[in-house]
Amino acid sequence: MSITLSPAALARVQRYLSETPDAIGLRFGVTRTGCSGWQHTADLAKDQREGDTVFEQDGVRILVDALSLPIVDGTTIDLVQQRLGEQFVFRNPNAADECGCGESFTTDESRVA
Repeated sequence: MSITLSPAALARVQRYLSETPDAIGLRFGVTRTGCSGWQHTADLAKDQREGDTVFEQDGVRILVDALSLPIVDGTTIDLVQQRLGEQFVFRNPNAADECGCGESFTTDESRVA
């Protein structure tokens, strides 16, 4: 099981954490939403919750809840430049298809069971 940050994403998360002293890491997971079913979520974690799995990369803790873990296992989080800004991109090997707008995705249930 693993979640990894690209060098660009790692640098961005390290900056966010340095600017938010009460954050303990990055919370990463999924929620049910959109037209396809799942949407990735990422936010600064203020606490570790029961059932969390914690990955660590270069001093950055990545906390994933038990429901999300099989769906996001193997994901690489990247940061890409787009026109005037940048955004996180999730390269999730468990995503079988995306909705037309790219906001949500489906999984092949046999791969995440």
